[in-house]
Amino acid sequence: MAHQSSDLTTSLSRPGSLNGAADSRALLLKLFSGEMFKGFEYNAIARDMVMKRTLKNGKSMQFIYTGRTTAEYHTPGNAILGNGDGAPPVAEKTITVDDLLISSAFVYDLDETLAHYELRGEISKKIGYALAQKYDRLIFRAITRGARAKSPVQKSSFIEPGGTQIRVGSSGTAASDAYDSAKLVAAFYDAAAALDEKGVSSEGRVGVLNPRQYYELIQAVGSNGLVNRDEQGTALQGGQGIIEIAGIKIYKSMNIPFFSQYGTKYGTASATNPGVASPGETGTFVGEGMEDGRNSVTGINNDYGQASNFANSCGLIFQREAAGCVEAIGPQVQVTSGDISVVYQGDVILGRLAMGADYLNPAAAIELFAGTATAPAQFGTVQTATNNAGYGG
Repeated sequence: MAHQSSDLTTSLSRPGSLNGAADSRALLLKLFSGEMFKGFEYNAIARDMVMKRTLKNGKSMQFIYTGRTTAEYHTPGNAILGNGDGAPPVAEKTITVDDLLISSAFVYDLDETLAHYELRGEISKKIGYALAQKYDRLIFRAITRGARAKSPVQKSSFIEPGGTQIRVGSSGTAASDAYDSAKLVAAFYDAAAALDEKGVSSEGRVGVLNPRQYYELIQAVGSNGLVNRDEQGTALQGGQGIIEIAGIKIYKSMNIPFFSQYGTKYGTASATNPGVASPGETGTFVGEGMEDGRNSVTGINNDYGQASNFANSCGLIFQREAAGCVEAIGPQVQVTSGDISVVYQGDVILGRLAMGADYLNPAAAIELFAGTATAPAQFGTVQTATNNAGYGG
């Protein structure tokens, strides 16, 4: 039975209506919840995983390599005059700082006055995230390049070990192998053996995978006693080095090269696509295509390759000597003031960073790849015994 009758009505005065329009709530106050929906924050992890140096009064930093020498038994009566081969051999690597990397936004004073939320702090955070994301991506690209390179020590009979590339899965050309937990675990043990064989320190070994790969490994943890973990429950989901395979701590990141994109790739399965269905509404910044990072691009003085160079890349395993990062200006935020603020009635919030990255010890860098029987080719200028080309010098 109805509690109301439409036969008898009255004329209503609706204070929330704009000029008597149909929307009776148009003028009612919109309360601010105190929270801003933040954009997705990519974890910046690479900076502390590699060799980082601060650069002052110069454009590049030199790293010296000393190779190995030999030993022999002394013959009584013979003079000891040093190694006739001139060992140990010495080589160099230079890393140059790229041009100034910036991210900025202009905040108009009136907008800031009228806004019912704190504007500058939120913009500053987003600028910081943009710089951190770029930082990680350049370092991961440099490590990938190192995994395909020879050692700078190329003296005949004294050649040092170079990088390593490991195929995820032993047969077939399916990129979907990149998400097979059993094949990933096998690849990690293969990587640990390669690092041991090449004399790379066991301290500071890490692996970086994309989130889906990481969660595949978590699901396998319970059934695979060879996979170590320091925590259980929610900590296990964090992707911050909790899981360890063969002494290699595993992290997750959306900034690694992954089949020519960053972090993930959706679509139909093929040799260059693992075949994961999109979760929908991924926006602009999920699974971004890799930009051109060759040193022919304005502002770039090192060689980070281009998208096609990473068509089958699906993960990285490395030790901290694998790559180096030189900083002339560390990540920082600047804000205009004084006359500039008066003239433009607002302030520019600027984030800036001057850094460069490249590989150092290729033996400490390992690239995981899938979807091809042939290891991805080296890019950039190939190191030889007589040049330092392609090293940013």
